Amino acid sequence: MIAQVEPLTPARALRGPFDYRLPGEMAGVDVGSMLVIPFGQRRLLGVVVGMSETSDVPAERLVEPLKALESGVPAELVRLGLWVAEEYCSTPARGLSLVLPPGAGTGASRSIGPRRALFASLTAAGRAAASDPSSVPGPRLGGRQRAALGALVGGSLSVAGLTRATGAGHATVRALETRGLVVIERGELRSRPDLSGVGARAGSDSVLTDYQREALSSVVARMDGAADSPGDRRVLLHGVTGSGKTEVYLQAVAACLERGRSAIVLVPEIALTPQTAARFEQRFGDAVAVLHSKLGAAERRDEWLRLRRGEARVCVGPRSAVFAPVSNLGLIVIDEEHDASYKQEGDPRYDARTVAERRAAQAGAALLAGTATPRPESWARLVRVSMPERVDSRAMPRVEVVGTAGMTGPLHPRTIAALEGVRDRREKAIVLLNRRGWSNFLSCRSCGRVWECPQCDVTLVFHRAAGRVSCHHCGHSEGVPDSCPDCGSVSVARHGAGTERLEQDLVALADPLPVFRLDADAAAGRGAILDVLRRFDQAPSGVLVGTQMVAKGHDFPDVTLGVVIDADSTLRFPDFRAEERTFALVAQLAGRSGRGERGGRVIVQALDTDARALRHAAGHDAEGFLAGELSRRQLLRYPPYASLVRVVCSAREPGPEASAAAAIAARVDLPGVSVLGPAPLFRLKGRERAQLIVKAPVDERAVAVRAVRRAVEAVSADKAHRGASYSVDVDPQ
Repeated sequence: MIAQVEPLTPARALRGPFDYRLPGEMAGVDVGSMLVIPFGQRRLLGVVVGMSETSDVPAERLVEPLKALESGVPAELVRLGLWVAEEYCSTPARGLSLVLPPGAGTGASRSIGPRRALFASLTAAGRAAASDPSSVPGPRLGGRQRAALGALVGGSLSVAGLTRATGAGHATVRALETRGLVVIERGELRSRPDLSGVGARAGSDSVLTDYQREALSSVVARMDGAADSPGDRRVLLHGVTGSGKTEVYLQAVAACLERGRSAIVLVPEIALTPQTAARFEQRFGDAVAVLHSKLGAAERRDEWLRLRRGEARVCVGPRSAVFAPVSNLGLIVIDEEHDASYKQEGDPRYDARTVAERRAAQAGAALLAGTATPRPESWARLVRVSMPERVDSRAMPRVEVVGTAGMTGPLHPRTIAALEGVRDRREKAIVLLNRRGWSNFLSCRSCGRVWECPQCDVTLVFHRAAGRVSCHHCGHSEGVPDSCPDCGSVSVARHGAGTERLEQDLVALADPLPVFRLDADAAAGRGAILDVLRRFDQAPSGVLVGTQMVAKGHDFPDVTLGVVIDADSTLRFPDFRAEERTFALVAQLAGRSGRGERGGRVIVQALDTDARALRHAAGHDAEGFLAGELSRRQLLRYPPYASLVRVVCSAREPGPEASAAAAIAARVDLPGVSVLGPAPLFRLKGRERAQLIVKAPVDERAVAVRAVRRAVEAVSADKAHRGASYSVDVDPQ
């Protein structure tokens, strides 16, 4: 047999797959197997993407793989990885890298199988000795020997773990084995992530509302194949915040497991994974596994193997979990489907929501996308099921939009009064300001100089705690200036407010209530986000202030006040999704309030209090907002009524990026396809940039993507554009 192998190398010029002759001892190799292959003078890791009995290359010229690794990839994931590469203008190697076992990076040649170690467990005599050390015949047991026996009472432990826990060395454990008190055996070493969550927990199966029952039956019917086409298996669950979407997810997964199938549950942020995973683990126990990039290497590998073997049948995680190696997939859940975090920023720039649709269609599985603020694309394309009421018929919080024109501080008088009420009643509040740092920028009052990043065309943000001004794009940082280098003036002004300054204002206002800050600065370490959320959850009262992290799916029943600062700032971005994002951000934050018996209210601060997105968000009117948004997009031919492909060209010096972008635009010449640009972008990380947007009819999407790929490859191969680099983003967010 001939194995068609795709080498896992980042080189774009490499055109695979390549044929390798399989020796007899590799008869078990099939699509998805991982091989170490000779490639010229190198040894590369490759994935088998096809099998054949013949090759275009003469048999005598074919070489054999050097090694077949123990772990492999399910064949369906190989097809999915190659589809991602084609769909998002990437390479097969990068597409396949998404589905590989953790630790199997490019160039790796070791087996990615289970880890093995020595384990110690008590014999019957050892159990007796643990309870009564004096009963052991022979020499008296030492202190560390007794400690080791006591540690093993709860069950077997790895010898390495036992020595760390008790201080007993390997010689001590071997001595216990010699005396017949301990058995040492080689076994599989496993690591499990912490699945303890925050916020309200899901108990045993709840009594569903009529709306929840309708939503669940709709999903189960599609899981059972009642729909006539794969497209009909996609359900959009539009439920207001607090309507019980999570319980529908849980019971849909339970129905999936009852049918002997597996499920994937996607969440938008790694920070939300513990909360969601804890609820599923409470309901389904060890059937739940977690996959995300912040796990330790051992944890991630062991969770992947549990899913691959079928020991775990429910995978919870952010966008990369869509590639979980589950078999017999029956359901994919996309929680908070509106969130832009489902789009990958690096190559390949896939959208996990689109990949989930593709994978569900391939597997004949149902897809359930849930949110309180649906994307226009989902609203127009998916079968809709509505849950318009909160559980227990609790009222949605009252939303008040207040104007900030002429204000000198970040907090409106109405907001101050509401926060004082929270303080006096010892309640909880969440305050959102989608801007971190202390001040937006610094300027010289004398000459007008503004401190800017030397690598990017943006201002530096003042971070008071760090005593630095920093660029939020490239990470450049420098000390806070004492004076202006242009005119020598010491009159340096600070403009605007970020979460760091707002935190200080709230500490003074809410005293003695604790104030918790949640942003990229305050929660930078591993587990720091979960720690902040946990402390806020466990506190009897307090204020949580932060960026958009605080609005994402957290369920704290005792929050009575939500505040959005500078809510219409995102409307000033030159982006056709600006209104959608503003509506979602305000509506999601509003949904954190009033989930408990005390009810709640929301204050939205904005310059333009009559902005359409804010009016609809204040009225909890997603349908009205989406109707207007879809009408506008249809008129302007934006998604879902068109497909977009964004091409960005960059260069170290001005010039090559613009000429390369113009050359690409000239090559994309298709009927019905329009090209916006090229247009300059601000300098980023020391590189000049230009972009163009290709806008194509939805039914011509694949044609447009192929045309862009051909154009970029042709221009990048042209020596006249040697100084430029290129990135392609299909369905840019």
